[in-house]
Parts: sequence; structure tokens; C-alpha cells
Amino acid sequence: MRHRIAVVGGGPGGLAFARVLHHHGCPVTVLERDSAPDARPPGGTLDLHQGLGQLALDKAGLLAEFQALSRPEGQAMRILDTAGTVLRDWRPRPDEQANPEIDRGQLRDLLLGSLDVQWGREVAQVVPGTGEGVLVHFADGRQETFDLVVGADGAWSRVRPAVSPVTPQYAGVTSVETAIDDIDSRHPNLAQLVGDGSVAVYGVNRSLVAQRNSGGHVKVYTTFRAPLDWHADLDLTDVEATRSHLRALFDGWATPVLDLLGHGTAFVRRPIHVLPVSHTWAHVRGVTLLGDAAHLMPPLGAGANLAMLDGAELAESIAADPEDLDEAVRAFEERMWVRAGRWAAITTAGLERLVSPDPAEALALFEQVHG
Repeated sequence: MRHRIAVVGGGPGGLAFARVLHHHGCPVTVLERDSAPDARPPGGTLDLHQGLGQLALDKAGLLAEFQALSRPEGQAMRILDTAGTVLRDWRPRPDEQANPEIDRGQLRDLLLGSLDVQWGREVAQVVPGTGEGVLVHFADGRQETFDLVVGADGAWSRVRPAVSPVTPQYAGVTSVETAIDDIDSRHPNLAQLVGDGSVAVYGVNRSLVAQRNSGGHVKVYTTFRAPLDWHADLDLTDVEATRSHLRALFDGWATPVLDLLGHGTAFVRRPIHVLPVSHTWAHVRGVTLLGDAAHLMPPLGAGANLAMLDGAELAESIAADPEDLDEAVRAFEERMWVRAGRWAAITTAGLERLVSPDPAEALALFEQVHG
């Protein structure tokens, strides 16, 4: 029996789900609200863990291609204090493959392959239990019915309300992102500061992290504790005003560190929202969630990895028992909830230590991870 299966969202989790189903010869439709793959910037770089994101790629038959694209040297991590003194300078071994980096755009293209993606299909609502299956209402007024709808549509999922009334809550921490282009040729001193991977500086209730992407592109993130409306009197499209505001927030930090804020041409506010650590729901026939839609947690390197493994495992569960689609989904949900709860607890505690009144907590966490 061929089921009508749709996944809402063309991010890493949704594409991993579709790609593994495709690998097993099962048809699936990807519904993506963006009008094209390059309709918006793909974002920064991702470190894919051996037992999570890399495992998902292996299940999709894409691990060798990932290894050819990834940057193992990007695992390097340098930590400074606010005076610019190097506290730790960790560099991976040449054969280190625990968490190699890959640009999000490269990962997206790798997963896309020849998948059936319907671009520009924004989902407005998902209604289960209609008799004919699960009814998907699109923003343009059209409707379509499926046997299974998988919500892989992120923090503000349009699928989640079909199974859970819970919505993300602000974690009290905000990140503001900017970027530096052609850093090696235009800003060699900053390129040396960042190194092959990342440089991080931790202060009282705030941090500044710069992370190398491919092609000489560096993402710079300031993170700090603040009310959700901290920017109410600030025009974030005014680059100079925003830069001045952030420099004041990090007043007294070493000049080379603050120089990382001096070259971006735009600033993007990213308040950190989370779902409850143990978010679960009563099973609903024909609908499920994965990735951030199911278990949004602080962005400490686990989100995309978990989303991809969620997608791959759900696809394998369906492929292994295609005659009992509902039981395959139930079994997946039980496994996912256990793993997601464990990682949500880890990342929640990690955020508390990385944006802490005591910067020594961040250094201690680094030692724990790299020890």
C-alpha cells in the first residue's frame, strides 16, 4: 500500500526524513513555504555529530558526500577572557570527525538531491481525523489530504497545534547576529583571531562568539540576558546605532574582540525561545512532529542534529512497517521523546552556564565537553 505522506518544512529535519524515505523507495512530498531553495539566506555553519546528524546522513546514503564537503578543521575552538587573553586554544586532530562543520546551504543542497519539493506551499492549518485522512489548509486557500503529515516546520510550527497546545516561551536570552565577508583578505588580524573554527569570549551574563564558515565568511553572535523588548527604542535597521548599542553593552572588552562588531553591514535579532524540557503529546493519528517543532531547545549545537536523526529514524520506522503506518509513528514518538528530553535538559543547563553571572562557568563547561 502506498501512503500519501507529506512533510511540512524543507529544513535539515524535513529533508532528512524525505531523503531516507526516498532511499527506501517510499514516495513523500515536501511542502516548503519558501518559493525556492535560495529564497532567503541559509544561515551559518552546523557541526554534525557522529552519533546524530552524521548517523542520519549515513542512513540516507550521503555520509561520504558529507565528508567530502565538511570542514573538520572547523571544530577548532579558542576561548578568550574579556581582556583578550587566550584561556584555551583547542585544535582537532587531523583525523578528528566527531563534529565537523558544514555550511547550512551546502547541507541543504546535499539533502535535496532529486526530492519532490513543492516550493511556495505555505501551510496555514492541519486538521486530522477528517475521514479521508489529514486535511492540510494552505495559505493560498487550497486544500490537500494526506495519510500522514509530519511537522518539521520549526519553532513556530503550523502543524504543532494539531497535536499540542504548547507554544515556545522566551528563555530570557537574546542573540544578535552579524557577519564579516572576505575576512582573510580584508581583515587578516581578525581572521587570525577567529582561527580555523570559532573564538568565544564570555563575560557577566553575556558572550561574543565568532564562527568561521566557508569562503572567508564569518558569523558573529552577541548573546546576552535581556527582556524580550530590550530593543524597543532601537532601530535595528540602523547599522551604526545598533553597533554602538552593542559596543556599549560590551564596554571594557578588549579592542580586537569589539572589532568583530565593526564590519557587519546588517544585524539580526534572534531571541531564544524554548519548549518545555519534557514536551510530549497524546498521539494523534496521521500527524506527528520532529525537530524544533517537537522539542525546541537552546541553540547549543544539538537542534539540527536531533532534527536530522528524528527524520531519519521516523523514515526508517515507516519503511520497516509500511502496512501499519500509525504504529510506526507511535514507536518513533516514544523513542524521540526520551532522546529529546535528555538533550533539552543538557542544553537548558548549558545555556545557564554559557550566559552566566560567573564567566568561569562557561570555561568549565568547555573543559567538560573537550575533556
